[in-house]
Amino acid sequence: MVAAGAKKAGLRVVCVGLAGSVDETLADEVDVFKKVALARPGSWIRKLRKQGVTDTIMVGRVAKGKIFTPFRIIRYLPDWRSIRIWYWRLRKKNKQNETVLNALAEELASGGIILEDSTKYCKGKMAEVGIMTGKEPDSSIQEDIEFGWEIVKKLAELDIGQAIAVKEKEVLSVEGIEGTANMIKRTGQFCKKGGWTLMKVSKTNQDLRFDVPCVGVDTIKELAENGGRHIVIEAEKTFMIDKEETIKLADKLGITITGR
Repeated sequence: MVAAGAKKAGLRVVCVGLAGSVDETLADEVDVFKKVALARPGSWIRKLRKQGVTDTIMVGRVAKGKIFTPFRIIRYLPDWRSIRIWYWRLRKKNKQNETVLNALAEELASGGIILEDSTKYCKGKMAEVGIMTGKEPDSSIQEDIEFGWEIVKKLAELDIGQAIAVKEKEVLSVEGIEGTANMIKRTGQFCKKGGWTLMKVSKTNQDLRFDVPCVGVDTIKELAENGGRHIVIEAEKTFMIDKEETIKLADKLGITITGR
């Protein structure tokens, strides 16, 4: 999505894909594709600079749980920049997403690679204000939305997670390090009757360079499989991957989508 938008803007697109996290079919969508190791940002910088790149967009997802796997030093063989991020830039700081990503951005900038707004080339793919599906949520769901909105915004502000599941003015689950998809599955196990609402928001002062919330066709499928019947996302701050297809599938499966 980002690559297509950048090409439409007349740019030559260079991609460094993080091994184990990138879909390699992305290579067909860009002009230059290089695979790099997750914990070796020095190689990211070298490969980008060799192609004449300075302005960069970070897009996609790396499962944060990988950071805490056993023997991670041996498994990922971090370079000196990675070690400097973790033990110098993050020394005496928490390891929450925003803190880690800001430290990474600072390290990349020290090597001449500047991270930009990740929504820059795909503004048309952001969620809109209002009901985006043909069916409107009923009054009980509207009450759940009003109940849950301030809660999920507060959790996002504290960088605990960016999503919750609500039913009958009760919080069923909160997103943790496992990510939204696994939270949806967990909610389905707790709430066998279904009929619950997923609420997903951005952080209070969302840094659009990274960690922008995303939903898409897979989100709708996961909701349907686990009893979710409505999704509320933050308008103008949430990516909708395959936006038209996502809305079409939601209508087909009886799931409503609201941008707030």
